[in-house]
Amino acid sequence: MDQPPPQQHGLVPIMERGLAIVVVGGVLLGILATLQPFATSIVFGAILAIALWPMRQGLVRRGIRPAFAAALLVVVVLAAIVVPTLAVAPGLVEAINAGMVWAREALLRVPAEPPEWLANLPVVGGKITAGWAQVEEARHNLGAVIGPYLLRFQSVLLNIAGGLADSLLQMLLAMVVAAMFWTSGEVVADSLRHAARRIGGPTGSDVLETAGGAVRSVAYGVVGTSVWQGVAAAIGYAIAGVPAPSLLGFLTFVFSISQVLSPLVVAMWIGASWWLFEQGQTGWAIFMAIWGVAGISSSDNLIRPLLIRRGVDMPLSIVIIGVFGGFVAFGFLGLFIGPVLLAVGLVMLRAWRAAAPI
Repeated sequence: MDQPPPQQHGLVPIMERGLAIVVVGGVLLGILATLQPFATSIVFGAILAIALWPMRQGLVRRGIRPAFAAALLVVVVLAAIVVPTLAVAPGLVEAINAGMVWAREALLRVPAEPPEWLANLPVVGGKITAGWAQVEEARHNLGAVIGPYLLRFQSVLLNIAGGLADSLLQMLLAMVVAAMFWTSGEVVADSLRHAARRIGGPTGSDVLETAGGAVRSVAYGVVGTSVWQGVAAAIGYAIAGVPAPSLLGFLTFVFSISQVLSPLVVAMWIGASWWLFEQGQTGWAIFMAIWGVAGISSSDNLIRPLLIRRGVDMPLSIVIIGVFGGFVAFGFLGLFIGPVLLAVGLVMLRAWRAAAPI
Protein backbone atom coordinates (compact mmCIF):
# COMPACT_ATOMS: atom_id res chain seq x y z
CA MET A 1 0.00 0.00 0.00
CA ASP A 2 1.30 3.44 -0.93
CA GLN A 3 2.35 5.55 1.96
CA PRO A 4 0.97 9.16 2.08
CA PRO A 5 3.62 11.71 1.31
CA PRO A 6 5.17 13.38 4.28
CA GLN A 7 3.44 16.61 5.26
CA GLN A 8 5.16 19.65 3.86
CA HIS A 9 6.70 22.16 6.12
CA GLY A 10 4.19 24.87 7.08
CA LEU A 11 6.34 27.58 5.49
CA VAL A 12 6.08 26.14 1.96
CA PRO A 13 2.29 26.59 1.50
CA ILE A 14 2.54 30.13 2.86
CA MET A 15 5.27 30.96 0.33
CA GLU A 16 3.25 29.44 -2.50
CA ARG A 17 0.17 31.46 -1.57
CA GLY A 18 2.27 34.59 -1.28
CA LEU A 19 3.81 33.97 -4.70
CA ALA A 20 0.35 33.40 -6.20
CA ILE A 21 -0.90 36.66 -4.67
CA VAL A 22 2.09 38.52 -6.08
CA VAL A 23 1.55 37.07 -9.56
CA VAL A 24 -2.18 37.76 -9.59
CA GLY A 25 -1.63 41.22 -8.16
CA GLY A 26 1.00 41.97 -10.80
CA VAL A 27 -1.33 40.85 -13.58
CA LEU A 28 -4.17 42.98 -12.19
CA LEU A 29 -1.89 46.01 -11.91
CA GLY A 30 -0.75 45.47 -15.49
CA ILE A 31 -4.36 45.27 -16.68
CA LEU A 32 -5.26 48.44 -14.78
CA ALA A 33 -2.23 50.26 -16.19
CA THR A 34 -3.19 49.16 -19.71
CA LEU A 35 -6.81 50.28 -19.35
CA GLN A 36 -6.09 53.45 -17.38
CA PRO A 37 -5.79 55.76 -20.44
CA PHE A 38 -9.19 54.51 -21.61
CA ALA A 39 -10.88 54.33 -18.20
CA THR A 40 -13.09 57.37 -18.79
CA SER A 41 -14.17 56.12 -22.21
CA ILE A 42 -14.90 52.62 -20.87
CA VAL A 43 -16.99 53.93 -17.97
CA PHE A 44 -18.87 56.40 -20.16
CA GLY A 45 -19.46 53.74 -22.81
CA ALA A 46 -20.80 51.32 -20.18
CA ILE A 47 -23.12 54.01 -18.81
CA LEU A 48 -24.35 54.78 -22.31
CA ALA A 49 -24.94 51.10 -23.03
CA ILE A 50 -26.89 50.56 -19.79
CA ALA A 51 -28.95 53.72 -20.28
CA LEU A 52 -30.04 52.72 -23.80
CA TRP A 53 -30.31 49.00 -23.07
CA PRO A 54 -34.15 49.02 -22.99
CA MET A 55 -34.14 50.56 -26.48
CA ARG A 56 -31.68 47.90 -27.66
CA GLN A 57 -33.86 45.15 -26.22
CA GLY A 58 -36.90 46.61 -27.94
CA LEU A 59 -35.13 46.49 -31.29
CA VAL A 60 -34.00 42.89 -30.73
CA ARG A 61 -37.53 41.81 -29.76
CA ARG A 62 -38.73 43.17 -33.10
CA GLY A 63 -36.46 40.75 -34.93
CA ILE A 64 -33.47 43.03 -35.50
CA ARG A 65 -30.12 41.31 -35.05
CA PRO A 66 -28.04 42.57 -32.10
CA ALA A 67 -25.21 43.78 -34.35
CA PHE A 68 -27.61 45.80 -36.50
CA ALA A 69 -29.41 47.12 -33.42
CA ALA A 70 -26.04 48.27 -32.06
CA ALA A 71 -25.29 50.01 -35.35
CA LEU A 72 -28.66 51.82 -35.23
CA LEU A 73 -28.03 52.99 -31.66
CA VAL A 74 -24.56 54.21 -32.61
CA VAL A 75 -26.08 56.28 -35.42
CA VAL A 76 -28.68 57.71 -33.02
CA VAL A 77 -26.07 58.67 -30.41
CA LEU A 78 -23.78 60.14 -33.07
CA ALA A 79 -26.63 62.29 -34.39
CA ALA A 80 -27.84 63.32 -30.93
CA ILE A 81 -24.56 63.90 -29.07
CA VAL A 82 -21.32 63.57 -31.02
CA VAL A 83 -22.20 65.55 -34.17
CA PRO A 84 -23.68 68.55 -32.25
CA THR A 85 -20.62 68.47 -29.99
CA LEU A 86 -18.31 68.57 -33.01
CA ALA A 87 -20.28 71.53 -34.34
CA VAL A 88 -20.26 73.50 -31.08
CA ALA A 89 -16.82 72.72 -29.62
CA PRO A 90 -14.46 74.61 -32.00
CA GLY A 91 -15.83 78.11 -31.35
CA LEU A 92 -17.12 77.59 -27.84
CA VAL A 93 -14.26 79.26 -25.97
CA GLU A 94 -14.45 82.42 -28.11
CA ALA A 95 -18.24 82.46 -27.80
CA ILE A 96 -18.05 82.23 -23.99
CA ASN A 97 -15.61 85.14 -23.84
CA ALA A 98 -17.84 87.23 -26.10
CA GLY A 99 -20.93 86.24 -24.13
CA MET A 100 -19.41 87.29 -20.81
CA VAL A 101 -18.43 90.67 -22.28
CA TRP A 102 -21.98 91.11 -23.56
CA ALA A 103 -23.42 90.13 -20.13
CA ARG A 104 -21.28 92.73 -18.33
CA GLU A 105 -22.29 95.42 -20.82
CA ALA A 106 -25.95 94.44 -20.55
CA LEU A 107 -25.86 94.97 -16.78
CA LEU A 108 -24.74 98.52 -17.38
CA ARG A 109 -27.55 99.16 -19.88
CA VAL A 110 -30.38 98.39 -17.47
CA PRO A 111 -32.70 101.45 -17.48
CA ALA A 112 -33.13 103.47 -14.31
CA GLU A 113 -36.90 102.87 -14.29
CA PRO A 114 -38.97 99.88 -15.41
CA PRO A 115 -41.00 100.12 -18.63
CA GLU A 116 -44.35 101.81 -18.20
CA TRP A 117 -46.32 98.69 -19.12
CA LEU A 118 -44.44 96.66 -16.52
CA ALA A 119 -44.96 99.26 -13.79
CA ASN A 120 -48.69 99.43 -14.54
CA LEU A 121 -49.31 95.69 -14.15
CA PRO A 122 -52.06 94.99 -11.61
CA VAL A 123 -51.09 93.63 -8.21
CA VAL A 124 -47.38 93.18 -8.96
CA GLY A 125 -46.62 96.50 -10.70
CA GLY A 126 -45.88 98.39 -7.48
CA LYS A 127 -43.63 95.63 -6.15
CA ILE A 128 -41.74 95.50 -9.44
CA THR A 129 -41.20 99.27 -9.35
CA ALA A 130 -39.95 99.17 -5.74
CA GLY A 131 -37.63 96.26 -6.45
CA TRP A 132 -36.34 97.95 -9.60
CA ALA A 133 -35.48 101.05 -7.57
CA GLN A 134 -33.49 98.96 -5.10
CA VAL A 135 -31.59 97.28 -7.93
CA GLU A 136 -30.86 100.65 -9.52
CA GLU A 137 -29.58 101.99 -6.20
CA ALA A 138 -27.10 99.12 -5.91
CA ARG A 139 -26.23 98.94 -9.59
CA HIS A 140 -23.30 101.35 -9.42
CA ASN A 141 -21.55 99.08 -6.93
CA LEU A 142 -22.59 95.89 -8.71
CA GLY A 143 -19.51 95.63 -10.87
CA ALA A 144 -17.13 95.91 -7.92
CA VAL A 145 -19.10 93.33 -5.92
CA ILE A 146 -19.56 90.61 -8.53
CA GLY A 147 -16.54 91.35 -10.72
CA PRO A 148 -14.20 88.78 -9.10
CA TYR A 149 -16.97 86.17 -9.11
CA LEU A 150 -17.69 86.78 -12.79
CA LEU A 151 -14.03 86.19 -13.60
CA ARG A 152 -14.02 82.92 -11.67
CA PHE A 153 -17.31 81.92 -13.24
CA GLN A 154 -15.91 82.66 -16.69
CA SER A 155 -12.81 80.60 -15.88
CA VAL A 156 -14.96 77.61 -14.88
CA LEU A 157 -17.00 77.84 -18.09
CA LEU A 158 -13.83 78.05 -20.17
CA ASN A 159 -12.43 74.97 -18.43
CA ILE A 160 -15.63 73.06 -19.18
CA ALA A 161 -15.56 74.22 -22.82
CA GLY A 162 -11.92 73.17 -23.14
CA GLY A 163 -12.74 69.84 -21.55
CA LEU A 164 -15.52 69.34 -24.08
CA ALA A 165 -13.06 69.73 -26.96
CA ASP A 166 -10.56 67.38 -25.30
CA SER A 167 -13.27 64.77 -24.71
CA LEU A 168 -14.21 64.29 -28.36
CA LEU A 169 -11.79 61.37 -28.82
CA GLN A 170 -13.00 59.83 -25.57
CA MET A 171 -16.57 60.11 -26.83
CA LEU A 172 -15.68 58.23 -29.99
CA LEU A 173 -13.92 55.51 -27.98
CA ALA A 174 -16.94 55.33 -25.69
CA MET A 175 -19.12 54.72 -28.74
CA VAL A 176 -16.95 51.69 -29.60
CA VAL A 177 -17.29 50.35 -26.04
CA ALA A 178 -21.06 50.90 -26.03
CA ALA A 179 -21.39 49.17 -29.41
CA MET A 180 -19.53 46.14 -28.02
CA PHE A 181 -21.92 45.98 -25.07
CA TRP A 182 -24.97 46.34 -27.32
CA THR A 183 -23.70 43.59 -29.63
CA SER A 184 -22.88 40.98 -26.96
CA GLY A 185 -24.70 42.41 -23.99
CA GLU A 186 -26.33 39.17 -22.85
CA VAL A 187 -22.94 37.45 -22.45
CA VAL A 188 -21.56 40.38 -20.46
CA ALA A 189 -24.71 40.61 -18.32
CA ASP A 190 -24.60 36.87 -17.52
CA SER A 191 -20.92 37.12 -16.58
CA LEU A 192 -21.62 40.07 -14.27
CA ARG A 193 -24.56 38.27 -12.63
CA HIS A 194 -22.44 35.16 -12.09
CA ALA A 195 -19.63 37.23 -10.56
CA ALA A 196 -22.11 39.13 -8.35
CA ARG A 197 -23.62 35.87 -7.09
CA ARG A 198 -20.15 34.43 -6.37
CA ILE A 199 -19.17 37.53 -4.40
CA GLY A 200 -22.39 38.47 -2.62
CA GLY A 201 -24.87 35.65 -3.13
CA PRO A 202 -28.48 36.59 -3.88
CA THR A 203 -27.88 40.04 -2.40
CA GLY A 204 -25.06 40.66 -4.85
CA SER A 205 -27.31 39.80 -7.79
CA ASP A 206 -30.03 42.14 -6.47
CA VAL A 207 -27.50 44.92 -6.00
CA LEU A 208 -26.35 44.50 -9.60
CA GLU A 209 -29.91 44.89 -10.92
CA THR A 210 -30.56 47.89 -8.68
CA ALA A 211 -27.28 49.46 -9.76
CA GLY A 212 -28.45 49.21 -13.37
CA GLY A 213 -31.62 51.04 -12.36
CA ALA A 214 -29.50 53.69 -10.66
CA VAL A 215 -27.50 54.23 -13.85
CA ARG A 216 -30.68 54.67 -15.88
CA SER A 217 -32.19 56.90 -13.21
CA VAL A 218 -29.30 59.36 -13.37
CA ALA A 219 -28.94 59.06 -17.14
CA TYR A 220 -32.61 59.85 -17.74
CA GLY A 221 -33.49 62.07 -14.79
CA VAL A 222 -30.35 64.18 -14.37
CA VAL A 223 -28.33 64.00 -17.58
CA GLY A 224 -31.25 63.41 -19.95
CA THR A 225 -33.29 66.29 -18.58
CA SER A 226 -30.30 68.61 -18.74
CA VAL A 227 -29.58 67.63 -22.34
CA TRP A 228 -33.23 68.20 -23.21
CA GLN A 229 -33.18 71.64 -21.59
CA GLY A 230 -30.02 72.58 -23.49
CA VAL A 231 -31.45 71.44 -26.82
CA ALA A 232 -34.83 73.08 -26.19
CA ALA A 233 -33.14 76.32 -25.16
CA ALA A 234 -30.92 76.36 -28.26
CA ILE A 235 -33.94 75.75 -30.51
CA GLY A 236 -35.94 78.50 -28.84
CA TYR A 237 -33.09 81.01 -29.00
CA ALA A 238 -32.48 80.18 -32.68
CA ILE A 239 -36.15 80.56 -33.61
CA ALA A 240 -36.45 83.89 -31.77
CA GLY A 241 -33.25 85.23 -33.33
CA VAL A 242 -31.21 85.49 -30.12
CA PRO A 243 -27.44 85.66 -30.83
CA ALA A 244 -25.26 82.57 -30.21
CA PRO A 245 -28.04 80.02 -29.62
CA SER A 246 -25.57 77.11 -29.50
CA LEU A 247 -23.57 78.79 -26.74
CA LEU A 248 -26.70 79.58 -24.74
CA GLY A 249 -27.94 76.02 -25.18
CA PHE A 250 -24.59 74.63 -23.95
CA LEU A 251 -24.65 76.95 -20.92
CA THR A 252 -28.23 75.86 -20.21
CA PHE A 253 -27.05 72.24 -20.15
CA VAL A 254 -24.12 73.04 -17.83
CA PHE A 255 -26.26 75.09 -15.43
CA SER A 256 -29.01 72.46 -15.39
CA ILE A 257 -26.78 69.45 -14.72
CA SER A 258 -24.92 71.30 -11.96
CA GLN A 259 -28.20 71.64 -9.97
CA VAL A 260 -26.67 74.50 -7.92
CA LEU A 261 -26.65 76.86 -10.92
CA SER A 262 -30.02 75.79 -12.30
CA PRO A 263 -31.69 79.14 -11.39
CA LEU A 264 -29.42 80.70 -14.02
CA VAL A 265 -31.36 78.75 -16.67
CA VAL A 266 -34.40 80.88 -15.85
CA ALA A 267 -32.27 84.02 -15.73
CA MET A 268 -30.96 83.26 -19.22
CA TRP A 269 -34.30 82.98 -21.00
CA ILE A 270 -35.66 85.97 -19.05
CA GLY A 271 -32.59 87.93 -20.18
CA ALA A 272 -33.13 86.78 -23.76
CA SER A 273 -36.76 87.92 -23.60
CA TRP A 274 -35.65 91.29 -22.25
CA TRP A 275 -33.05 91.65 -24.99
CA LEU A 276 -35.68 90.95 -27.66
CA PHE A 277 -38.01 93.49 -26.07
CA GLU A 278 -35.21 96.09 -26.10
CA GLN A 279 -34.74 95.41 -29.80
CA GLY A 280 -38.39 96.26 -30.43
CA GLN A 281 -39.35 92.62 -31.11
CA THR A 282 -42.19 92.39 -28.61
CA GLY A 283 -43.80 89.35 -30.27
CA TRP A 284 -40.58 87.35 -30.19
CA ALA A 285 -39.98 88.48 -26.58
CA ILE A 286 -43.36 87.06 -25.58
CA PHE A 287 -42.60 83.86 -27.53
CA MET A 288 -39.27 83.50 -25.74
CA ALA A 289 -40.91 83.94 -22.34
CA ILE A 290 -43.58 81.32 -23.14
CA TRP A 291 -40.96 78.96 -24.56
CA GLY A 292 -38.83 79.44 -21.46
CA VAL A 293 -41.69 78.50 -19.14
CA ALA A 294 -43.22 75.68 -21.19
CA GLY A 295 -40.29 74.26 -23.13
CA ILE A 296 -37.26 74.79 -20.88
CA SER A 297 -38.09 75.20 -17.20
CA SER A 298 -41.13 72.92 -17.12
CA SER A 299 -38.98 69.88 -17.95
CA ASP A 300 -36.93 70.47 -14.81
CA ASN A 301 -40.04 70.43 -12.63
CA LEU A 302 -42.07 67.75 -14.42
CA ILE A 303 -39.84 65.39 -16.40
CA ARG A 304 -36.85 65.12 -14.06
CA PRO A 305 -38.73 63.90 -10.93
CA LEU A 306 -40.75 61.43 -13.01
CA LEU A 307 -37.67 59.89 -14.62
CA ILE A 308 -35.58 59.78 -11.45
CA ARG A 309 -38.43 58.07 -9.61
CA ARG A 310 -38.28 55.20 -12.10
CA GLY A 311 -34.80 54.28 -10.83
CA VAL A 312 -33.53 55.10 -7.37
CA ASP A 313 -34.24 57.94 -4.98
CA MET A 314 -31.05 60.03 -5.00
CA PRO A 315 -30.44 62.93 -2.62
CA LEU A 316 -29.73 66.22 -4.38
CA SER A 317 -26.40 66.52 -2.54
CA ILE A 318 -25.18 63.28 -4.16
CA VAL A 319 -25.98 64.65 -7.62
CA ILE A 320 -24.20 67.96 -6.92
CA ILE A 321 -21.07 66.29 -5.52
CA GLY A 322 -21.05 63.82 -8.39
CA VAL A 323 -21.26 66.54 -11.04
CA PHE A 324 -18.48 68.73 -9.70
CA GLY A 325 -16.29 65.91 -8.43
CA GLY A 326 -16.73 64.01 -11.67
CA PHE A 327 -15.67 67.03 -13.71
CA VAL A 328 -12.52 67.48 -11.62
CA ALA A 329 -11.66 63.76 -11.83
CA PHE A 330 -12.64 62.90 -15.41
CA GLY A 331 -12.99 66.18 -17.29
CA PHE A 332 -16.10 67.05 -19.29
CA LEU A 333 -17.39 63.46 -19.39
CA GLY A 334 -17.19 63.48 -15.60
CA LEU A 335 -20.35 65.61 -15.62
CA PHE A 336 -22.09 62.39 -16.68
CA ILE A 337 -19.90 59.82 -14.95
CA GLY A 338 -19.67 61.36 -11.46
CA PRO A 339 -23.37 61.25 -10.49
CA VAL A 340 -23.73 57.74 -11.91
CA LEU A 341 -20.80 56.34 -9.92
CA LEU A 342 -22.06 57.92 -6.70
CA ALA A 343 -25.57 56.57 -7.40
CA VAL A 344 -24.19 53.04 -7.81
CA GLY A 345 -22.14 53.47 -4.63
CA LEU A 346 -25.26 54.65 -2.79
CA VAL A 347 -27.16 51.55 -3.94
CA MET A 348 -24.35 49.26 -2.76
CA LEU A 349 -24.21 51.05 0.62
CA ARG A 350 -27.96 50.69 1.11
CA ALA A 351 -27.80 46.99 0.21
CA TRP A 352 -24.91 46.41 2.63
CA ARG A 353 -26.75 48.18 5.44
CA ALA A 354 -29.92 46.18 4.75
CA ALA A 355 -28.03 42.87 4.79
CA ALA A 356 -25.78 43.67 7.77
CA PRO A 357 -26.72 41.94 11.04
CA ILE A 358 -28.15 44.19 13.74
